[in-house]
Amino acid sequence: MSMQNKTFNIYCDESCHIEHDHKPYMFLGSVSSAYNQVKLHTEQINELKKKHHFYAEIKWTGVSKSKVHFYKDLVDYFFATDLKFRAVGVEKAQINHDAFGKTYDDFYYTMYYYLLNHNINSLYNYNVYLDIKDTLSAYKVNRLKDILNIKFGVFRNVQNIRSHESILMQLADFMMGAISYLHNDNKKLNSAKVQVIEKIKHHSNDSLLCTNYSKKLNLFFIELR
Repeated sequence: MSMQNKTFNIYCDESCHIEHDHKPYMFLGSVSSAYNQVKLHTEQINELKKKHHFYAEIKWTGVSKSKVHFYKDLVDYFFATDLKFRAVGVEKAQINHDAFGKTYDDFYYTMYYYLLNHNINSLYNYNVYLDIKDTLSAYKVNRLKDILNIKFGVFRNVQNIRSHESILMQLADFMMGAISYLHNDNKKLNSAKVQVIEKIKHHSNDSLLCTNYSKKLNLFFIELR
């Protein structure tokens, strides 16, 4: 595979993006994989599921005491591979649309721009997959593609898919959920979820509470003040 046509798939998920859900932070997150490794990761994670007799869809809301060993192994798997995760967060109290003369939708596109136009190699191609549960209309998806391509023109494909169609989309939901839980739900301590977050912190060697410069698990908080 030559440098010119190396392709990455990026699977995006979002958390607490509803304007009035009483959660302090909004996050967008993404898992990225080299295109030619997607099948391998899918097979390996399916093997992990078999080992744990885990037959459900992978998702953060599914982390429970009975499933915690599977989810901790999944964290180990993520850190043992070339998979990358990035999340962009913003304190919702800072989002004052009137000040920016922008709608909530505009802001949403801005967040996706921050999430995806990061460490982009202009010689590579990128496919972006969005979880269809967020009901981004065809219009919005095309608009997002145009916005993302303003700078480098490397986002070949931006489309909605259903999470059950993609294990890596499910992984994005899981990782994104962990980060969001850490910032938004620290009052409701669920021991299985806390164990999983501790494992992620241990691997990343980071508190995950502020912007970091990690290539593996990258967090970026937008300051709007």
